[in-house]
Amino acid sequence: MPCRCFERRPSRERGLPAQRGWTRRVAAGVLPLLLAACGSPLPPIQLLRLPAEAPAAAGSVAPRPDPAVSWQLMAPVSLPGHLDRDALLVPQGRAGVQPLGGARWAEPLRDAAPRLLRQDLARRLGQPLWSAPLPPGVAITHQLRVEIAGFDVAADGRSVSLQARWSVADARGATPPRLHETTFATAAAGADADALAAAHRLALWELAGRIAATAGR
Repeated sequence: MPCRCFERRPSRERGLPAQRGWTRRVAAGVLPLLLAACGSPLPPIQLLRLPAEAPAAAGSVAPRPDPAVSWQLMAPVSLPGHLDRDALLVPQGRAGVQPLGGARWAEPLRDAAPRLLRQDLARRLGQPLWSAPLPPGVAITHQLRVEIAGFDVAADGRSVSLQARWSVADARGATPPRLHETTFATAAAGADADALAAAHRLALWELAGRIAATAGR
């Protein structure tokens, strides 16, 4: 029987040099693209704030203060949990949201909205709106509780939708609390971050006006 010890057998390794060369060519073409992607600058961050002053379009005269009435805004003014972040969120699909480019809130809405609402309510009511702890000598007659259930860029991307509930209670418990709610949309001047931030501010001013309108009812 002839010896087959040194018989040359086909080997899969014969094609490896060609495969290796093809792999090197692919890597040489892809690597620059990956490096370019890693080295591309991130979009600049645009920090947005809700200004303390009332919106310019909100021209209204505050009523005369009533010395027999004093208001307290009860804590907390609650907002949805997804607003506890710095990104300006816009709609995505039917139920999703996504950050708008490099736009970021300088102060999360869960912090800014209650502070500005209290300020706007004081202007709308024409008198101070106290919060705990109360200063000595202040006797509260009315207690206000507010819940903001929705405060989002609307599906059209060019307005802000706000949904809120509130109650007005006699601090002495003489009458049962009066419950109110509202839902409205505030149009923005555009779909850019600046316009949407301005619409958020105007919506808070509008909410303060609606709450103040129910103060005596």
